[in-house]
Amino acid sequence: MECYINGLGSIGIQSLGFNVWIDEPCIINTSNKVAHPSYRELIPAGALRRMSTSVKMGIYAAHQAMQEAHVNYPDAIITGTGLGCLQDSEKFLDTMIENDEEYLTPTSFIQSTHNTVAAQIALQLGCKAYNFTYVNGANSFEAALFDAMLQTTSFGANSVLVGGIDETSTQFDRLFQLSGLYKTEGASIDFKHPSSPGACLAEGANFFVLSNERQQESYAQLVDVHYFNLPQETVLSEVEGFLGRNSLQIEDIDLVFLGYNANSQDQGFFETYASLFPASSHAYYQHLSGSFFTASAFGLKLAAEVLKLQQLPSNIIYNDIKPKQLKTILLINQSRGVDNSLVLIQSC
Repeated sequence: MECYINGLGSIGIQSLGFNVWIDEPCIINTSNKVAHPSYRELIPAGALRRMSTSVKMGIYAAHQAMQEAHVNYPDAIITGTGLGCLQDSEKFLDTMIENDEEYLTPTSFIQSTHNTVAAQIALQLGCKAYNFTYVNGANSFEAALFDAMLQTTSFGANSVLVGGIDETSTQFDRLFQLSGLYKTEGASIDFKHPSSPGACLAEGANFFVLSNERQQESYAQLVDVHYFNLPQETVLSEVEGFLGRNSLQIEDIDLVFLGYNANSQDQGFFETYASLFPASSHAYYQHLSGSFFTASAFGLKLAAEVLKLQQLPSNIIYNDIKPKQLKTILLINQSRGVDNSLVLIQSC
């Protein structure tokens, strides 16, 4: 049984409805905040006040995806997040310190769990179907996507809502900057020749509706997902094995989407992957989305749009090779050489 992407929903640092083919993107900074839409049409004002950024983004992006796919109640809701609802975690810890660990209200603690977004979406929809959240570092979204694909191809789910969400928070962001994960203020930003460590911090939510039925307006076919930590042998053997089980060779890949993130410490890993596809066109996307644990979901969203429209926007092309056709796209992401993922999609 096959799996198709029938709906997309996205909120990020670009303006709502951002069109990469037409619109001028905002300038990427070392730290980037989401461009919030109006949530009042979807979320009651009383509830909205208590919701973190992740929950608001997730509900809105999920609604977009389901509306586009003409789905009211999915057969499963699956999310991936690297860090969960950091803002509520931070709020609870601050209150604990201020009150000397006494007279604490549990609301922020309850809402700080990683599965809060999937749960809130289900509550909004009144959906009691399969509900699962994956927390697996930079592979969090890919783990959720793999489960969603299995639900449609092996377990009979007709429509599955799957997404990746991550938010920023003041105190935790400073810690991540100190650790070198994200750039400090004033650091140089260059996605093709990075000279400073750390990625460009951002936040966002990207959702998809997967189905085992192809629709007239389907974006693409999701063919396969593979994620791993360190390669068993080499990245070449991982890539060749992944393509081989899908009856493909390296030469069959028309476009490679790589998660270049302007981090000088990660550049070598991405260049190793890029060197495996010397005849393919290469594209990148984190100069549009910024970097967060589930930013690869934005890459999938962009790649699916490329296949549907059969047009490659000039501002995401990374090398000088123009694709002869846009049929098969391989998305490759990694973090510090540890969390690696391969996602294969084709036109339908």
